[in-house]
Amino acid sequence: MADERYDWASLGIDVTKPSIARTYDVVLRGKDNFEVDRAFVEQIVRVVPEIYDVATYNREILGRGVRYLAGEAGLRQFLDLGSGLPTVQNTHQVAQAVAPESRVVYVDNDPIVLAHGRALLAENDRTTVVTADVRSPEEILADPDVRRLIDFDRPVGVMLVGILHHLHDDEGPQRIVDTLMDAVPSGSHLFVTHFCASSQESRDAEKQYLALLGTGRFRTPEEITAYFDGLELLDPGVVPLPLWRPDAEVATDLSVGQRLMYGGIARKP
Repeated sequence: MADERYDWASLGIDVTKPSIARTYDVVLRGKDNFEVDRAFVEQIVRVVPEIYDVATYNREILGRGVRYLAGEAGLRQFLDLGSGLPTVQNTHQVAQAVAPESRVVYVDNDPIVLAHGRALLAENDRTTVVTADVRSPEEILADPDVRRLIDFDRPVGVMLVGILHHLHDDEGPQRIVDTLMDAVPSGSHLFVTHFCASSQESRDAEKQYLALLGTGRFRTPEEITAYFDGLELLDPGVVPLPLWRPDAEVATDLSVGQRLMYGGIARKP
């Protein structure tokens, strides 16, 4: 676990409040988190005992989605927004395993992501980490490090995996999606996963997220699908994560955890 005696404050890291990136690290069974993050996850487990499995489902669809984008879709550049802390099966590792020339920019507003990410990526000149807030997409698009690796005249994989649900309705998540997709050319793809209001347990989890973390909107399948308006939604559409192009057969009787997040990928025509 992260050493809480270290002077994290000098890096702008508040160890007294849970963070999105670090709580996700907890449920991925990572080590870059603090007691406050683990305590938050303990509260969520009381409502959704499968929350650790949900994180695994999200990581697995990231791998399947990126393999599709770098393989069949032929993309060679990826903008991974709200990426969280480096862990197993990161976007750059998946994409570069398919196409070594793939370029990846990770964007997150938590300074701990920059601190750990730069060390991991120090020897990979096709990948970088940028500290920025997804709520300011114009600033992200203009960032010199983003522009250094991403050519906006060529198709881009715009990834909003597990981040839009941390935006409140009044923060304009649809505007953010539209701004990003307006900046990329035809052939680009949008990849979204999102907490879904699919059960009473999910609605109870939303209350806990909002009370303890201050974010976490569990939107309906219709609201999540609306992010893809104007794009060509790929089969099988916006579905529970285990059902998006699974590598093995999945039982149709899904559990609460399997239905807690929905996701999909669409192409810009």
